[in-house]
Amino acid sequence: MLLLLFLLICTSSAAAADSSGDPATGGFTRLFSFGDSITDAGNLVSFVPSSPAASPPYGETFFGRPTGRFCDGRLIVDFLAEALRLPYLTPFLRGKTAEDFRQGANFAVAGATALSQDFFKEMGLDLTIIPPFSLDVQLDWFKGLLQTLGSTDKERKEIMSKSLFLMGEVGGNDYNHPFFQNRSFTTEIKPLVPKVIAKIENAIKVLIDLGAKTIVVPGNFPIGCVPRYLTMFQNKTNPKYYDAFGCINWLNDFSKEHNRALKHMLEQIPRDPTVTVVYGDYYDTTLEITHRPTIHGFKKETVLVACCGDGGPYNSNSLFGCGGPSSNLCSGPSAHISWDGLHLTEAAYNFVAHHMLHGPNSEPCIVPSN
Repeated sequence: MLLLLFLLICTSSAAAADSSGDPATGGFTRLFSFGDSITDAGNLVSFVPSSPAASPPYGETFFGRPTGRFCDGRLIVDFLAEALRLPYLTPFLRGKTAEDFRQGANFAVAGATALSQDFFKEMGLDLTIIPPFSLDVQLDWFKGLLQTLGSTDKERKEIMSKSLFLMGEVGGNDYNHPFFQNRSFTTEIKPLVPKVIAKIENAIKVLIDLGAKTIVVPGNFPIGCVPRYLTMFQNKTNPKYYDAFGCINWLNDFSKEHNRALKHMLEQIPRDPTVTVVYGDYYDTTLEITHRPTIHGFKKETVLVACCGDGGPYNSNSLFGCGGPSSNLCSGPSAHISWDGLHLTEAAYNFVAHHMLHGPNSEPCIVPSN
């Protein structure tokens, strides 16, 4: 499935070279993204200025300052924008005028869920870190912006057909929040999968009905290899609890269950031949650097250890340990896969994005000249 996005970009580039589109952008004139902290480039900090991503050392590697990204640098969506020769997307809550979104917008909000905040309120969860900006809210933001960007049906149709839509890692927080609040996996968390998939399906249908032609829908990461989860669910007595690389088996199995359901839905969703929906494989790509770190430039001894955290065997004793008074920071983030115990480093995101764009063998995308 990784190769599909590569072929999509190359095919769009070739088509653009024979039309009025710009081949340098792969035929896409805009990029719109939805999701959570994997994709958020500053929306949450606009709403919650005290967010950890608003303070150092977040952003230190590339931007040299905090930008609201939960990373030391760029995110997957940033690398995708670079590949399409588009600017980094303006976070929707930071934009002032339509001109700020001339080439796209980022609607992702850290902590956001596919299901509504009210759903989790009914579950009895503490809503302190569950923002009221679920996928439906982000879609409403987009609908409003689309009306602003295109004053006629023809203009809006043109915008939709030449835009690339990235769904981000939608759904991860629907499971994270109950996990972090010690809810039952069997009776409360696992049953959420079909509800989450249905919500993602609805969002895709909404975009298609609006005229979207190209949508990328990534799966979830292997949470059994995530330092925060490794800290929360340590088991020192059962060696079969972990795989050969130190990741927790049952948690990774759960990620795979979500991804299987997502892929099945994507295969079944009705659409005409002009619409392309691509699955983005965050899971296997992240496992590749987890299983074979040294050949990709990562340190074997820190594969499962956060670069920035507050101690413990995985340097992730608490949920928001990076940047706090008791946190410690590694000297080389690019050698780590995990940045703060939940999110990846810029180097890891770069690897995931590169393999989504170019396929497993890093084939170049050659654009024919005019």
